[in-house]
Amino acid sequence: MDNEKLVAVGTYTNKIDADLAQGALEAADIDATVTADDAGGQQPSLLMGKGVRVLVRAEDAERAKEILSGAS
Repeated sequence: MDNEKLVAVGTYTNKIDADLAQGALEAADIDATVTADDAGGQQPSLLMGKGVRVLVRAEDAERAKEILSGAS
């Protein structure tokens, strides 16, 4: 996923929820990554108002959003 366009398909209030979403996407064969601006976990207060994002390739975004919303 290094040189590909990534898009956010979900924003969560904590890393645990984002990790669960990532796991659901990967179980559906969609590569996903979690990103957060929290200084590597050392300053979780930096997330206030920003959230933790789950990113996927642009071509997988629609399917990923369906999975995360519970649609099939």
